[in-house]
Amino acid sequence: MFYLCFTRDPEREVGYGITDSWDEIVETLQGSPDSTDTELGGYVREFETRVRQDMDEIYTRLDDEDRRAHVYTRQLMETEARRSREAWARATDASDLVHDEVISLRTTVLGQISKIRELQVADRRRQTVISELLRLDHRRSTET
Repeated sequence: MFYLCFTRDPEREVGYGITDSWDEIVETLQGSPDSTDTELGGYVREFETRVRQDMDEIYTRLDDEDRRAHVYTRQLMETEARRSREAWARATDASDLVHDEVISLRTTVLGQISKIRELQVADRRRQTVISELLRLDHRRSTET
């Protein structure tokens, strides 16, 4: 933020290194003898010229500061935009990587579930065969 500060110290500093022309003119007028309208008109024109010059200098300095501030702000915004794009790209890449890993794990789990079911079916067949063999063995042992 840009601040304009006026102070009233013994040097009559107004800011930006510009002295207060009004006080100089008043001091000049107070120390001079009564003047004519022509002399007063000259003082007024001189005062008006000084005020315009001072205002022009103030506005020039303000414009310079504004330009610098705008350049700095633009640079900050461009840097922030670039970093946001980079962060978005990294986040998207990470998300894609995680998605691929999840799909891979899901495929592995589905394959293992299928294998488990195959083993369960084979186990049931073996259990059936073992049960049948035990029954036959038991029947033989009881028949003899």
